[in-house]
Amino acid sequence: MRQPRLSSVVERRLLVNYRVAPDAAARLLPGPLRPQLVNGYAVAGICLLRLGSVRPARAPRAFGLRSENAAHRIAVEWDGPDGVETGVYTPRRDTASRINAWAGGRLFPGEHGRADFEVHETPGRIRVALATRDGDTRVDVTAELSDEVRDSELFADLAEASRFFRGGPRGFSATSSGRHLDGMELRTDAWHMEAVRIRSAASSFFDDPDRFPPGSATLDCALVMRGVPADWRPLPALVRGGASA
Repeated sequence: MRQPRLSSVVERRLLVNYRVAPDAAARLLPGPLRPQLVNGYAVAGICLLRLGSVRPARAPRAFGLRSENAAHRIAVEWDGPDGVETGVYTPRRDTASRINAWAGGRLFPGEHGRADFEVHETPGRIRVALATRDGDTRVDVTAELSDEVRDSELFADLAEASRFFRGGPRGFSATSSGRHLDGMELRTDAWHMEAVRIRSAASSFFDDPDRFPPGSATLDCALVMRGVPADWRPLPALVRGGASA
């Protein structure tokens, strides 16, 4: 079945970024993916995403849906037909929406688990906490708007960080079959990110010493995108260890 292109408004896309030892990141990646390195580090993180007006691209905006979502991500690269390509690998996606959980992997790429979210948001401050229904993952992040990316070992400034994430719009996510990766691409003509300062961050995914030995994953920086119209385009599935299906 052909999967539809989706339109939406990115009401809030908070990217909480960790610098990670390359070998620790590589252990979590299926072939043909490998970590994309910045200043000798792999880049991983949590995307805390509220989407509004989500609907098939040709449908009226008034019929769109709204949802809170989260994705744990690792920046990756792989060898494509025209050279090295970049994007992200998502080992886990979660959503507060029953519709997203049912439709993900069926009507559009990306299987989702269910999670309960707690959100407190003002123009200058964001708090997002979540707990997955399966009890596996918990996240609690508080951030405040800032004029610049500071004290990052990954990026010199906001402009450099924004360019990096804009350069990886394609995402591939794990599937329950384990045979392939679902693919989706974010497209927008209104790309705009702002710097935020993390006041507190806890993540059972990145704090897990079995997944990330002590010292191998360090909180680095965060950025936010708000009020940006965006399309989500299905990509051919990527066969684990091989090429596109």
